[in-house]
Amino acid sequence: MDLVSGPSSRMLALLSLLQVHREWTGDELAGRLTVSPRTLRRDVDRLRELGYRIDSVRGPAGGYRLAAGSDLPPLLFDDEQAVAIALALAVAPASGADIAESAVRALATVRQVMPDRLRQRVDLVDAVVGSSGPRVDPDVLVAVSEAVHRHEVLRFGYGADDRPRKVEPHAVVARHGRWYLLAWDPEHEDWRTYRVDRIAPRMRTRLPFAPRAVPGGDAAAFVAARFKGADRDDVWPCSGSVLLSAPDAARVAPFLPEDAVLEDPVDDRRRLTLGSWSWDGLAGVVAGLTVPFVVEGPEELRAAVRRSAERLREAVR
Repeated sequence: MDLVSGPSSRMLALLSLLQVHREWTGDELAGRLTVSPRTLRRDVDRLRELGYRIDSVRGPAGGYRLAAGSDLPPLLFDDEQAVAIALALAVAPASGADIAESAVRALATVRQVMPDRLRQRVDLVDAVVGSSGPRVDPDVLVAVSEAVHRHEVLRFGYGADDRPRKVEPHAVVARHGRWYLLAWDPEHEDWRTYRVDRIAPRMRTRLPFAPRAVPGGDAAAFVAARFKGADRDDVWPCSGSVLLSAPDAARVAPFLPEDAVLEDPVDDRRRLTLGSWSWDGLAGVVAGLTVPFVVEGPEELRAAVRRSAERLREAVR
């Protein structure tokens, strides 16, 4: 049976065989890989150049042995991939999943499998990650994701409400350190978003459903749009601009929302464009700048600022 076709696949297969049994004869390995002894020797030399320790076994038939220190299937990473894995595991606690301890152990295990050259690169990664907000039970995350993958109706309790819900799960979305389930709710005939940390899965329904097309085709963008009060696109339904003096703009710039747009100065003034879920909400955002500003437009924002000003005056009378 032809196990492999190219050099890279062949080397991965060779490492896997060496992992299964610590010691193989050269003829056994060549036979399993369906290659000549000469090709086998070249592959072993390539792996040694990458930093993997493969010992030669003396004897009539000769052989090879993978040096001790690997309990996982062998891995081949270039420098960029090794650093990417280290960073992913290091920042895992910020994902919102309750896997901080497991991520630390996984990073330590993967580090042991890597050659010295890559291990030194990984050791340079020292990220300090703060965690806040609710943690998601990995078992719950897996159960919800499995229902998405199987296209199976999901039954669960949600938060303090113990009433069972049944939805058609379509996607699990990570956003700002929290996990969300995007699902179609047949009872309300609408798309709904649920926080996974509040989901308590019940017994599997084993009821299949036909997946629907997510509006816009992008589940992450659709969830982001819902948080902004939009129907589909990841944009605020209400957007307007104000003019600030250049010094005032520089003073508030560090505290602006991430999606705010602060343009370069023109005649010592800078245009600031902001968005919100409603015009009154946007008026509250610009009022919170705590520096003088001039509303540029549109007229809906001007009217909302007038209403906000009147409410504030009434509040202090």
